[in-house]
Amino acid sequence: MIGLRDKVVLITGASRGIGRAAAEIFGRYGARVAINYHHHAEAAAEVLAAVEAAGGEGMLAGADVSEAAAVREMVAAIVAKWGRIDVLVNNAGVWLPAPIDRFPLETYRRTLAINLDGVIFCTEAVVPLMIRQGGGRIINISSTAGQRGEPVYSPYAASKGAVISLTKSHAVELARHNIQVNSVAPGWVDTEMSAAAIANEQETILRTIPMRRPGRAEEIAWPIVFLASDGASYITGEIFNINGGSVLCG
Repeated sequence: MIGLRDKVVLITGASRGIGRAAAEIFGRYGARVAINYHHHAEAAAEVLAAVEAAGGEGMLAGADVSEAAAVREMVAAIVAKWGRIDVLVNNAGVWLPAPIDRFPLETYRRTLAINLDGVIFCTEAVVPLMIRQGGGRIINISSTAGQRGEPVYSPYAASKGAVISLTKSHAVELARHNIQVNSVAPGWVDTEMSAAAIANEQETILRTIPMRRPGRAEEIAWPIVFLASDGASYITGEIFNINGGSVLCG
């Protein structure tokens, strides 16, 4: 049912958090995992070791996903090594405050460059390859913020809302090529990116979650792996909400 042995999986932002957890699970199922990172080379090397220890193959794929040329070079390097890319997980992202009454323009631009342009550039780079292969899976990591908004983090919410729209648009556009496009939309997850906010506002945050706790990285990673598996063969254009009941859509 899983069917991931020897599948080539590119995960952006895979050096930590949800990306790292997904890489390690893909490794358990015998996948070949390209571990994208930008700044955290040492952490990415640890993920590579974990993937290989779990029984998968791995390679480091350093690139700034907000740069189209760097993405194309990264994809070319993966294809040179393994000949194909079966699964793209667009996970790289930043979560930066940007209060509208003193709006930091550079924060806005950086957020959209990584969270939105990165998804577009990576998708654009792998789709021709997937069409030639006869199919593939693209899994975009969005957020509950893209559905309900998020005060003080409006560029993040806007970027994730755009990712949700891209997911639905690309799912319809690419279905005839046997390319399935879905999104996983996490709520609060206890990762390095959100650790300070969870620690500082724990009681406020927990009140918004019926399950009374933030998610763990692996709890988001498992649905990512499912959407890449044989078990998800008839799912496309779906926004898979994983938030402990805090945002109910559908």
